[in-house]
Amino acid sequence: MTDRTRDEIITDIERWARERLANNEEVIYFDNVKIATGNSEMPKQKLATNHEPRVTISEEWQKATDLPMLQSMISGCTKCELHKTRKNFVFGVGNPQAKVMVIGEAPGADEDEQGEPFVGRAGQLLNKMLLAINFPREEVFIANILKSRPPGNRDPKPEEVAACEPYLFKQIEIIKPKMILCVGRIAGSNLLKQESESLAKMRGKVFDFMGAKVMVTYHPAALIRNPNWKPAAWEDLQNFRKLYDEMVAV
Repeated sequence: MTDRTRDEIITDIERWARERLANNEEVIYFDNVKIATGNSEMPKQKLATNHEPRVTISEEWQKATDLPMLQSMISGCTKCELHKTRKNFVFGVGNPQAKVMVIGEAPGADEDEQGEPFVGRAGQLLNKMLLAINFPREEVFIANILKSRPPGNRDPKPEEVAACEPYLFKQIEIIKPKMILCVGRIAGSNLLKQESESLAKMRGKVFDFMGAKVMVTYHPAALIRNPNWKPAAWEDLQNFRKLYDEMVAV
């Protein structure tokens, strides 16, 4: 018998499921943490492929019908070790009916302190980037792959992403954006499950994810460190705005 918690067991099940999918093994379904494979009767929701969420676990928070309800249900999350070191659970901020979502990798020190994503220097630059293509901050919704800050701003661990990304998927489901802008390689590779891809290979492409078109560009913090990348980022932003205009014109 083990003393492991239910959340730890679920995280291991999710990791096992991803490994099977990565090895092109039988499709796996989850329903109340019961597993069906092969030709078994399909439960409530089939795992999607091609940049769609792959694992569905039935939990109470999945019944949330709006963002305030979801936030109240998940803000005390303890599914990964990051809850022990965070100051605030950074849910996300913005227009709940936004046509555009911006997704980063994880909260930093300023975000952890204030409980809001992109509020430091990188956030100030992000605001300017969005405004330059006529998307004021208050008109979009901004979130991260992780809701809790990794110590020292290190990269998210796979088990942390596996524990936290279902919350982001639920936010996308509720908001139903037309487009998503991933800022940074880590955000893009984790959302789209392109772990082996560099930022250079993801930039300039359009991905489909949960009914939205997704593009990837530089993280504002990277542009602060490397201002010579700003022209390429500006090109990405212009392409993002152009595709958005084409979509809303249809």
